[in-house]
Amino acid sequence: MKKLVLAIAFIGMGGFAMAQQTTTPQDRQARAVEMKQKMEQKQQERLDQMQKDLNLNPSQVAQIKALQDKRKAEMMAEFDKHKADRQAKMQEMHAKRAQMDADMKKVLTPDQYDKWQADRKAKAEKMKMAMKERKMMKKPMNTGTAEVK
Repeated sequence: MKKLVLAIAFIGMGGFAMAQQTTTPQDRQARAVEMKQKMEQKQQERLDQMQKDLNLNPSQVAQIKALQDKRKAEMMAEFDKHKADRQAKMQEMHAKRAQMDADMKKVLTPDQYDKWQADRKAKAEKMKMAMKERKMMKKPMNTGTAEVK
């Protein structure tokens, strides 16, 4: 019983510690616009660098930009095409999880069910933290040339 209380208290404190500020739709839209501007700026910087490195003329730059825009449009169309599939899979996954939850509730006693739920939440939080750590541990790849001694 002590372990259960401690586990629930630990999870509760972890939840408060990990609480994140909620974002509004306006914040998301502003972030999306900002990201789009950054992506366009990066694309222009890469194009300028190509022009400098390859000594491209203005006609070639325009053709390359058109190719890049065409590829970007194709990728977005592909993304949109698969969006419905992703949403359907997510709904299916949620339904399966709800069914599993209902089945476990039938099998377990209320105390066992609460303990199972707490354990499941703790494992999910642990996984989330591990993913964040992995993301933070990734280092940008060195795109420069290697030195030869």
